[in-house]
Amino acid sequence: DKMQDAIGPFSYRVFADSAPVMEVAFAGKAGMGWQGKNNLLLCRDGGSFFFLGEMLVDLPLPVDSGEDDHCGNCTRCMQACPTGALVAPYRLDARRCVSYLTIEFKGSIPVTLRPLMGNRIYGCDDCQLCCPWNRFAKVSDVPDFAVRHDMDRATLLELFGWTETEFLQKMQGSPVRRIGYVCWCRNIAVALGNALREVSDATEISRIVAALRDKRQTVSDMVDEHIDWALAQKP
Repeated sequence: DKMQDAIGPFSYRVFADSAPVMEVAFAGKAGMGWQGKNNLLLCRDGGSFFFLGEMLVDLPLPVDSGEDDHCGNCTRCMQACPTGALVAPYRLDARRCVSYLTIEFKGSIPVTLRPLMGNRIYGCDDCQLCCPWNRFAKVSDVPDFAVRHDMDRATLLELFGWTETEFLQKMQGSPVRRIGYVCWCRNIAVALGNALREVSDATEISRIVAALRDKRQTVSDMVDEHIDWALAQKP
């Protein structure tokens, strides 16, 4: 987790959703790439950092040839998964996947998995970051993917301090908005709890504790439960 350490306890990680497995299978049949051991579509020219889309038509089209698997014996994606969600090649236990837990899951995150989530507050994608094929991925120049509202410089404490109105306003047009304010606060509370275990400076610890306490009883009982867990991580 060298990248996790380099990012630091007060920053955070937000990544885009991955394509559903159904689309991966269709894309593989169309010859666009192959299904990697992390269950994402990989292609020679762009790795897995791209979005899949489809169009349903009733026109007779030529049948494409599928792409061969080029993962070989590599298991970097499985080794990189922070929660061990990739239980075997091509097998994902979604109940442990950080992307599922922070984006799709709306309940209380299992206590045993919280310490493993680090500062990941929306998605994870460690299984993509470590993939050798992603050395061919290119940064998109599409404006929709550009950083907005200085999100590349915001800290966990700043994000945790947003009101629901601020969250909805700043995340307008972003996929992050769909998780809702409650899950947003839940995820950041877990990240702040993990930060408390790493921080040694008394002033910084006090800032985190104060932010967590100030948020209690302002969002939901579920968020309060995660805040209480975070506060219990104080050294």
